[in-house]
Amino acid sequence: MTSDELEIELFYFDSCLSYQTAERLLREALAEEGLAAEIKMIEVAGDGDAQALKFAGSPTVRINGVDPFLQGGAGYGMQCRVYATPEGLKGWPTKAMLAAALRDTEYA
Repeated sequence: MTSDELEIELFYFDSCLSYQTAERLLREALAEEGLAAEIKMIEVAGDGDAQALKFAGSPTVRINGVDPFLQGGAGYGMQCRVYATPEGLKGWPTKAMLAAALRDTEYA
């Protein structure tokens, strides 16, 4: 997979600041994987947008339109998202989780 084949979106809203850590870790994961893909930052403005965008909370990462961390039964709305990581619950996926998602051919 090349960075030209990747479309990466990071959905967020300003009052949930964990998106900043997610963005930093995503950039680090891209660099470690040797990918130079652009991260499109998408600010979600309210519940109407959240529903229309199927926004599972801030931050939400989509790779080629797929949320690799979406779990069944997740609702859409203006909430801070929590991720189950090997280090416990966090407000963002770990760098290792992001790198694995970038390598996953399902999203290529």
